Amino acid sequence: MKSLKIKITSILLLLPILLLNAQGVMKSVEGYSPEIGLMIYMLEDLKDRITEQVKDLDQSQIDFLYDDDANSIGSLIMHLVSTESYYQTATLEGREWTEDELARFGMAGELNKEIKNKLKGKPIQHYLDLWDEVREKTLEKLKTKDDNWFASDLEEGLNNHYIWYHVMEHSANHMGQIATIKNRLPE
Repeated sequence: MKSLKIKITSILLLLPILLLNAQGVMKSVEGYSPEIGLMIYMLEDLKDRITEQVKDLDQSQIDFLYDDDANSIGSLIMHLVSTESYYQTATLEGREWTEDELARFGMAGELNKEIKNKLKGKPIQHYLDLWDEVREKTLEKLKTKDDNWFASDLEEGLNNHYIWYHVMEHSANHMGQIATIKNRLPE
Protein backbone atom coordinates (compact mmCIF):
# COMPACT_ATOMS: atom_id res chain seq x y z
CA MET A 1 0.00 0.00 0.00
CA LYS A 2 2.87 2.37 0.88
CA SER A 3 4.47 1.70 -2.52
CA LEU A 4 1.18 2.57 -4.27
CA LYS A 5 0.94 5.86 -2.35
CA ILE A 6 4.51 6.73 -3.34
CA LYS A 7 3.76 5.96 -7.01
CA ILE A 8 0.56 8.02 -7.00
CA THR A 9 2.27 10.92 -5.22
CA SER A 10 5.15 10.78 -7.69
CA ILE A 11 2.77 10.83 -10.65
CA LEU A 12 0.81 13.74 -9.19
CA LEU A 13 4.02 15.69 -8.61
CA LEU A 14 5.46 14.95 -12.05
CA LEU A 15 2.26 15.42 -14.07
CA PRO A 16 2.32 19.25 -13.98
CA ILE A 17 5.98 19.22 -15.05
CA LEU A 18 5.21 16.89 -17.94
CA LEU A 19 2.23 19.00 -19.01
CA LEU A 20 4.26 22.22 -18.85
CA ASN A 21 7.01 20.73 -20.98
CA ALA A 22 4.57 19.40 -23.60
CA GLN A 23 4.45 22.63 -25.55
CA GLY A 24 2.78 21.40 -28.65
CA VAL A 25 2.86 19.23 -31.66
CA MET A 26 5.13 19.84 -34.62
CA LYS A 27 2.93 20.52 -37.61
CA SER A 28 3.37 22.01 -41.02
CA VAL A 29 1.93 25.52 -41.35
CA GLU A 30 -0.85 25.75 -43.94
CA GLY A 31 -0.07 27.65 -47.11
CA TYR A 32 3.45 26.21 -47.41
CA SER A 33 4.81 22.99 -48.82
CA PRO A 34 5.10 20.34 -46.07
CA GLU A 35 8.82 20.60 -45.29
CA ILE A 36 8.91 24.38 -45.51
CA GLY A 37 5.76 24.52 -43.37
CA LEU A 38 7.54 22.56 -40.62
CA MET A 39 10.49 24.95 -40.75
CA ILE A 40 8.09 27.92 -40.56
CA TYR A 41 6.50 26.36 -37.48
CA MET A 42 9.91 26.12 -35.79
CA LEU A 43 11.03 29.60 -36.83
CA GLU A 44 7.80 31.17 -35.61
CA ASP A 45 7.84 29.21 -32.34
CA LEU A 46 11.39 30.38 -31.56
CA LYS A 47 10.63 33.98 -32.51
CA ASP A 48 7.54 33.96 -30.27
CA ARG A 49 9.50 32.50 -27.35
CA ILE A 50 12.34 35.00 -27.73
CA THR A 51 9.88 37.89 -28.05
CA GLU A 52 8.13 36.75 -24.88
CA GLN A 53 11.49 36.75 -23.04
CA VAL A 54 12.40 40.31 -24.04
CA LYS A 55 9.24 42.31 -24.78
CA ASP A 56 8.94 43.92 -21.34
CA LEU A 57 12.60 44.79 -20.77
CA ASP A 58 13.59 48.38 -20.05
CA GLN A 59 16.44 50.22 -21.75
CA SER A 60 19.06 49.41 -19.11
CA GLN A 61 18.20 45.71 -19.42
CA ILE A 62 18.31 45.78 -23.24
CA ASP A 63 21.76 47.41 -23.24
CA PHE A 64 23.20 45.52 -20.24
CA LEU A 65 26.64 43.92 -20.68
CA TYR A 66 27.75 41.58 -17.91
CA ASP A 67 31.38 41.88 -19.03
CA ASP A 68 33.46 43.54 -21.77
CA ASP A 69 33.15 40.57 -24.13
CA ALA A 70 29.42 40.03 -23.70
CA ASN A 71 26.64 40.95 -26.09
CA SER A 72 23.59 42.90 -25.05
CA ILE A 73 20.08 41.56 -25.55
CA GLY A 74 19.43 44.33 -28.06
CA SER A 75 22.52 43.43 -30.08
CA LEU A 76 21.57 39.73 -30.07
CA ILE A 77 18.06 40.46 -31.36
CA MET A 78 19.55 42.69 -34.06
CA HIS A 79 21.99 39.91 -34.90
CA LEU A 80 19.05 37.54 -35.41
CA VAL A 81 17.40 40.13 -37.67
CA SER A 82 20.62 40.51 -39.64
CA THR A 83 21.13 36.77 -40.06
CA GLU A 84 17.59 36.13 -41.26
CA SER A 85 17.68 39.09 -43.64
CA TYR A 86 20.98 37.94 -45.11
CA TYR A 87 19.83 34.38 -45.79
CA GLN A 88 16.43 35.57 -46.97
CA THR A 89 18.06 37.78 -49.58
CA ALA A 90 20.61 35.15 -50.62
CA THR A 91 18.34 32.11 -50.81
CA LEU A 92 14.90 33.50 -51.57
CA GLU A 93 15.94 36.30 -53.91
CA GLY A 94 19.30 35.02 -55.14
CA ARG A 95 21.13 38.30 -54.64
CA GLU A 96 23.30 40.31 -52.26
CA TRP A 97 21.99 43.06 -49.96
CA THR A 98 21.42 46.48 -51.45
CA GLU A 99 23.25 49.41 -49.85
CA ASP A 100 20.06 50.30 -47.97
CA GLU A 101 19.62 46.73 -46.70
CA LEU A 102 23.26 46.56 -45.69
CA ALA A 103 22.88 49.78 -43.71
CA ARG A 104 19.63 48.67 -42.04
CA PHE A 105 20.38 45.01 -41.35
CA GLY A 106 24.00 44.22 -42.08
CA MET A 107 25.66 46.02 -39.21
CA ALA A 108 24.88 43.25 -36.75
CA GLY A 109 26.08 40.37 -38.90
CA GLU A 110 29.24 40.34 -36.85
CA LEU A 111 29.08 41.59 -33.28
CA ASN A 112 32.27 43.41 -32.37
CA LYS A 113 32.89 46.21 -29.88
CA GLU A 114 32.25 48.99 -32.42
CA ILE A 115 28.94 47.46 -33.55
CA LYS A 116 27.83 46.74 -29.98
CA ASN A 117 28.39 50.42 -29.14
CA LYS A 118 26.19 51.46 -32.08
CA LEU A 119 23.43 49.12 -30.91
CA LYS A 120 22.69 50.96 -27.68
CA GLY A 121 19.88 53.24 -26.65
CA LYS A 122 17.15 51.76 -28.84
CA PRO A 123 14.02 50.34 -27.21
CA ILE A 124 13.35 46.62 -27.56
CA GLN A 125 10.37 47.37 -29.78
CA HIS A 126 12.76 48.86 -32.38
CA TYR A 127 14.50 45.50 -32.75
CA LEU A 128 11.27 43.50 -32.59
CA ASP A 129 9.69 45.68 -35.29
CA LEU A 130 12.68 45.10 -37.57
CA TRP A 131 12.44 41.37 -36.92
CA ASP A 132 8.71 41.45 -37.72
CA GLU A 133 9.48 43.25 -40.99
CA VAL A 134 12.13 40.73 -42.01
CA ARG A 135 10.03 37.74 -40.92
CA GLU A 136 7.00 38.98 -42.85
CA LYS A 137 9.10 39.05 -46.01
CA THR A 138 10.56 35.60 -45.23
CA LEU A 139 7.08 34.14 -44.81
CA GLU A 140 5.83 35.78 -47.99
CA LYS A 141 8.80 34.58 -50.07
CA LEU A 142 8.76 31.02 -48.66
CA LYS A 143 5.13 30.66 -49.81
CA THR A 144 6.44 30.88 -53.37
CA LYS A 145 8.85 27.95 -52.87
CA ASP A 146 8.24 24.22 -52.71
CA ASP A 147 9.98 21.26 -51.12
CA ASN A 148 11.98 20.59 -54.30
CA TRP A 149 13.46 24.08 -53.98
CA PHE A 150 14.02 23.49 -50.25
CA ALA A 151 16.05 20.34 -51.01
CA SER A 152 17.97 21.91 -53.89
CA ASP A 153 21.66 22.69 -53.56
CA LEU A 154 23.03 26.21 -53.45
CA GLU A 155 26.40 24.58 -53.96
CA GLU A 156 27.61 21.04 -53.52
CA GLY A 157 26.87 19.89 -49.97
CA LEU A 158 24.78 22.94 -49.04
CA ASN A 159 21.05 23.11 -49.69
CA ASN A 160 18.32 25.62 -48.89
CA HIS A 161 16.90 23.39 -46.18
CA TYR A 162 20.20 23.42 -44.33
CA ILE A 163 20.46 27.23 -44.63
CA TRP A 164 17.03 27.69 -43.03
CA TYR A 165 17.81 25.03 -40.44
CA HIS A 166 20.85 27.17 -39.60
CA VAL A 167 18.65 30.27 -39.21
CA MET A 168 16.40 28.28 -36.86
CA GLU A 169 19.24 26.80 -34.78
CA HIS A 170 20.89 30.22 -34.67
CA SER A 171 17.75 31.61 -33.04
CA ALA A 172 17.69 28.76 -30.53
CA ASN A 173 21.34 29.35 -29.65
CA HIS A 174 20.83 33.05 -29.04
CA MET A 175 17.61 32.40 -27.12
CA GLY A 176 19.81 30.58 -24.60
CA GLN A 177 22.26 33.49 -24.50
CA ILE A 178 19.41 35.92 -23.91
CA ALA A 179 18.18 33.78 -21.01
CA THR A 180 21.69 33.80 -19.54
CA ILE A 181 21.93 37.59 -19.82
CA LYS A 182 18.51 37.97 -18.19
CA ASN A 183 19.70 35.79 -15.30
CA ARG A 184 22.68 38.12 -14.82
CA LEU A 185 20.75 41.40 -14.92
CA PRO A 186 21.31 43.57 -11.85
CA GLU A 187 18.39 43.59 -9.48
